[in-house]
Amino acid sequence: MAGIFKAYDIRGLYPSELDEKTAYAVGYHFRAILDEEDLARGGRVVVSHDMRASSPRLAAALSDGLLTAGLGVVHIGLATTPMNYFAIGHLGCSGGIQTTASHNPAAYNGFKLSRRDAIPVSNETGIGRIEALVASTPPPDPEPQAPIAHADVSAAYREHILAFLRDREPRLKVAVDVANGMATLYRELLEAFNLELVPLFFGLDGSFPNHEANPLKPENLRDLQRAVEEGGCALGVAFDGDADRAIFVDDRGAVVGADLVTALLAPAILARFPGAPIVYDIRSSWATREAIAAAGGQPVRERVGHSFMKATMRAIGSPFGGELAGHFYYRENYFADSSLITVVEVLNVLRQAGRPLSELLAPLRRYPKTPEINFHVEDKEGMIRRLAHEFADGRIDYLDGITVEYPDWWFNVRPSNTEPLLRLVLEAKEEGTLQQAKGRLLAILGKPEGGER
Repeated sequence: MAGIFKAYDIRGLYPSELDEKTAYAVGYHFRAILDEEDLARGGRVVVSHDMRASSPRLAAALSDGLLTAGLGVVHIGLATTPMNYFAIGHLGCSGGIQTTASHNPAAYNGFKLSRRDAIPVSNETGIGRIEALVASTPPPDPEPQAPIAHADVSAAYREHILAFLRDREPRLKVAVDVANGMATLYRELLEAFNLELVPLFFGLDGSFPNHEANPLKPENLRDLQRAVEEGGCALGVAFDGDADRAIFVDDRGAVVGADLVTALLAPAILARFPGAPIVYDIRSSWATREAIAAAGGQPVRERVGHSFMKATMRAIGSPFGGELAGHFYYRENYFADSSLITVVEVLNVLRQAGRPLSELLAPLRRYPKTPEINFHVEDKEGMIRRLAHEFADGRIDYLDGITVEYPDWWFNVRPSNTEPLLRLVLEAKEEGTLQQAKGRLLAILGKPEGGER
């Protein structure tokens, strides 16, 4: 079990690190992290699973644990992670658990945990406590207190998603790569958006025979880019394994940074919610902050991680937020992430503008920027102190790692939650400034993991 309890989920190799026995224990101890308000929803927990071969067995063992602890189980079967979030709120349940390893390779599996209204459970808000209980308190033998209930939320979910669709014309040609993952379930919904669909790798297959279901890796987007270019598509969309993230490709086949998708959508969201706060993560481009402000919104920076983003959005009533990793959050969706709602909102903007996506994005692509670059650093805190000393003449904050801002460039270096890594993002107003600043930082941080990027 060592190392399977992560910052935002439970995840490990099956069955060497995570097996049915552990799944049962996680289910049994899940009750310990529910509060009175959660349990007032009836003590029922939504359980669902992805297409991995081990997922039905792990979900069954997890359910036994929940039942033995005196909770009810509402099993919705094969589902995307956003469908699990939706079911928690729609059915008024006390929480939910999705069995999935998200974008990880086929050998992995895991759990994503939520409380009422899809409130996420992180290491700080419950995963750490479950880890301690699993290690210290073996659960009793299975003694289910109630039968498993089954529910089908697909029709309600379809209605929920289509409520965000504001324009159905013109018909658009869109390439969609689901990487044999759970977004396969979205085919009929995607066609209901009035799309000429160019489907790539539809069909559930937890072995991921075509490519890894991680759209953040450039090599996993090449098939999509080719399909967009060769097919003359208006855009392309790549989903990850459990379909909670979406990465976009424009009509010219260029990858669109998720921070620029946030910037693109913010004015449309703010047209419905004037003056509202819009939340974005600390790695996002200056263009994101500026687009929110220009549309009359309040730009709100937040640290990386869905639990932080969602908590801040709930606290301030934000209608929309976006992360660089491709997660987009909506107040009208229980503050949870939804890749599919994001596709709808991008289509709304495209149809209302009547212009190509690349043209709409061109003004937002005004700042040269690096991708996230990893560095192996054992003493992460020490390195952050050194960076603060070396760049003491900049404006410094420590919201998530260290961010240093100058008039013509900025950078963020933040620690990985699980590995001896620091992650760098750097942006500047000019390419020459970017390269000069990057050289300074690499001289301090060392050689990037995986070579130069």
